[in-house]
Amino acid sequence: MLPTLFARFPEPVFAASHAAKSKEKHSVTMGAEALPVWNLGDLYDAPESPALKRDLATAEQAAEAMHERYAGKLAVLLDAGEGGEALTQAVREYESLNDVLGRVVSYASLLYAADTADPKRQKFFGDIQEKITAISSKLLFFPLELNRLDDAALDKAMTSSTLGHYRPWLEDLRKEKPYQLEDRLEQLFHEKAVSGRGAWDRLFNETMTSLRFEVDGKTLSLEPTLNLLLDADEKKRKHAAKALGKVFKDNIRLFTLITNTLAKDKEISDRWRGFEDVADSRHLANRVERDVVDALVAAVRDAYPRLSHRYYAMKAKWLGKKTLMYWDRNAPLPEEPKQVIGWDKAQETVLTAYGNFSPRMADIAGRFFAEGWIDAPVREGKQQGAFSHPTVPSAHPYILLNYQGKPRDVMTLAHELGHGVHQVLANKQGPLMAPTPLTLAETASVFGEMLTFKKLLDQAPSKRERRALLAAKVEDMLNTVVRQIAFYSFERNVHAERRDGELTSERLGEIWMDVQRESLGPAIELKPEYETFWAYIPHFIHAPFYVYAYAFGDCLVNSLYAVYEKADEGFAERYLDMLAAGGTKHHKELLKPFGLDASEPHFWSMGLKVIEGLIDELEAMDDKDSDGKKSAEA
Repeated sequence: MLPTLFARFPEPVFAASHAAKSKEKHSVTMGAEALPVWNLGDLYDAPESPALKRDLATAEQAAEAMHERYAGKLAVLLDAGEGGEALTQAVREYESLNDVLGRVVSYASLLYAADTADPKRQKFFGDIQEKITAISSKLLFFPLELNRLDDAALDKAMTSSTLGHYRPWLEDLRKEKPYQLEDRLEQLFHEKAVSGRGAWDRLFNETMTSLRFEVDGKTLSLEPTLNLLLDADEKKRKHAAKALGKVFKDNIRLFTLITNTLAKDKEISDRWRGFEDVADSRHLANRVERDVVDALVAAVRDAYPRLSHRYYAMKAKWLGKKTLMYWDRNAPLPEEPKQVIGWDKAQETVLTAYGNFSPRMADIAGRFFAEGWIDAPVREGKQQGAFSHPTVPSAHPYILLNYQGKPRDVMTLAHELGHGVHQVLANKQGPLMAPTPLTLAETASVFGEMLTFKKLLDQAPSKRERRALLAAKVEDMLNTVVRQIAFYSFERNVHAERRDGELTSERLGEIWMDVQRESLGPAIELKPEYETFWAYIPHFIHAPFYVYAYAFGDCLVNSLYAVYEKADEGFAERYLDMLAAGGTKHHKELLKPFGLDASEPHFWSMGLKVIEGLIDELEAMDDKDSDGKKSAEA
């Protein structure tokens, strides 16, 4: 499905019968400290809410009325004497209806994400998906018919009437025009998504939620098991890795079937729409040119030896090893603080970092804590990872975390709050133009991480702690840039080969191991059970080719932050203006005030040199330590 061709229903940017009936705070504990549980009452009080039922009924009636009033008549409206005002009114009705439908589907998605194992929530989510699909099917004609209007007449109307307000959205629609199908085919694709892609997506989620891993006599779900890969105890890391590999292997037939089916589903859609490359539909959704992404990928792959290969060789030395086992890749350094970072400390750290950059940014972020917009605890059945869900402009975003007090959890909080602030600022653009391409969405989140990291670095009380912070940041950057580009390479190979037939589990494992060896380098030893680790990556299922957006955002932020450090006053205001633009401007236009251009050949090298510089600093610390030891020995 094209990103804007139909109603632009909100989706998370990547991650209980506790649906709130009031504005009171909800929480559970981590140790002795309370962790917040979100208050969904700003959307609806409960699945049985009269307001929800009323909104669904109203939306259905409004969709039918719009179809009857406007289907086949948009050209007439454009030619009407009001100079486009009649068409503007129709777009406003369409936009308003999108907000109502988006509110309903957002509530269902968030309720489900909080406990994907609950049968009642499963049914509610599935029922809502079907109802929303049925209602939005009646609206399919609208963007399709808009794209059949005469371009010159539409341009004239946008110049001479209030229709010009919607120019960015209408121009986005035009970009999708070459890939638009006949109306009945579009309707078929739209309606079949529930029993097609949507069903397989849901099967993946519910399967992952149900998996259990036996580690040292304990039965764990996925998230706590993955968290053990960050543990200081090598035995725990190893046992967790082995347990992951075993369970993934036991279920690999199912994950292989899901992957093959979804890759074929995408191939069918791409073929019918006329997309040439396997990732072209994602590039279109991201409003980024293929050659820009190709340049990013080439630059990162060329930098593997200078980045990941070099760093992991250093890390092996720090841990007293010749090579690292794959379960050691994210192991903490010996000098890394072992304490659990409490929620209050995490909140203070991130908000202070945001406030030092912009008090307005901190004020917006503070609302997430004060008003119940965050769900932080790990729970049985809860969706893995983290995300910020924009919901709709008439409401506000919600953040899901699985907070366990690790330093990386603090950075994840900073990351998702970056998304959240962005989404709040963009809401003024309205339901049609608030959504932001993933590439720029990830820029906002990674910038939030960078602010937090710099604050922690400035506060480091010793050289040991500074090195630990630098190493942690480098690892995060490698996970964001190198690993995500490796993921992108894996996806490209899988989808390309799927065009020639199904891939076996063995073949998927081979592709996975090839890209991992290339990206991680000789200092990481990959054991046979690692062949199945592709199976748990949710982005491959939920949003094909999403992953390069992380690398795009990280490299862009590295360049952007360099400008910030040298900038005169006013940078923060320009930055917040960039976020507030939402989906109304192309990345080239948004970056111009900062003197940056992602289409320039050297742009990506600039961002990668920042990572390389941090590794250089770590290497220099090692050299000084080595010289000091030699002097002492002499």
